[in-house]
Amino acid sequence: MKVIDDDEWRASSPSAVAVGVFDGLHRGHQQVLAEVRALTGAGDALATVVTFDPHPATVLDPPHAPRLIGTIGQRLEGMARLGVDQVRVVRFDHALASESAEDFIVRVLVAQLRTHDVVVGEDFRFGHERRGDVALLRSYGERFGYVVHSARIEGDEERWSSTAVRAALTRGDLARANRVLGRPFTVRGRVVHGDARGASLGFATANLAPDARQQLPALGVYAGAARTPDGAWWPAAISVGTRPQFYEAGAVGVEAHLVGYRGDLYDQVLDVSFLSALRPESTFDSVDALVAQMERDVRATVAVFAGFTPESFVLLR
Repeated sequence: MKVIDDDEWRASSPSAVAVGVFDGLHRGHQQVLAEVRALTGAGDALATVVTFDPHPATVLDPPHAPRLIGTIGQRLEGMARLGVDQVRVVRFDHALASESAEDFIVRVLVAQLRTHDVVVGEDFRFGHERRGDVALLRSYGERFGYVVHSARIEGDEERWSSTAVRAALTRGDLARANRVLGRPFTVRGRVVHGDARGASLGFATANLAPDARQQLPALGVYAGAARTPDGAWWPAAISVGTRPQFYEAGAVGVEAHLVGYRGDLYDQVLDVSFLSALRPESTFDSVDALVAQMERDVRATVAVFAGFTPESFVLLR
């Protein structure tokens, strides 16, 4: 898959294009990309995505910007797995925010991508002050020769959306978040040095430093899987919490005990997938009681991992 971040680049082939942030690449996003692939037909058109980095809200309204389900690297990897041919990554800044929707259509969709089909969500908004919408796209399509397809809003219990995933994770409903995503929720982070408390208890952990805006699940212990840089997946008992057994208060951290792993992971980037919620974050009457519970958590993790089918991730920084 080709990734383009050059404003001067011009496509050599026509494109069927999906436009959006696509944070999390949930099942709704996956349907949009499937429609884009279908619209390429048997000709030389390319299945194309226009996405934005950073998330527009982090530029326009940082205090209220949503937490992110995944990194831009994870987003691109997912698009490649879903059969996208090329991605135009548009850097979102205040200059882009001031560009009119009409100018964005002409500059990116028409001049750069040679678009013949566009797929967007029913409520898609873009351009200065979000004045652009599906109706505007269609009116310009009549002028420039492309067709606009408004993607249906899908869902089961509720609409499939990035907002639904964040809400489910926040309230601790991992099963719901994973259903909307269509795969396990996965946090990517670099392993940093901690206080080696886990190792002293017999359960060495990898302390992750995810992106500062990363959405995390509710505090608790989870059965999961961790992918090491060599591509291998390991059962991982994951703690999301403040370690109240040892500290009065602290920042929320993500720690993963890779069951059976023996090696140095410091400064490596791990993907940690959350498969099943095991229990809330708790304190215990003694360290021995904590260790006994951790042993049970590990056994439960190994049992859950036995049913895990890993995805083929390609590690991007």
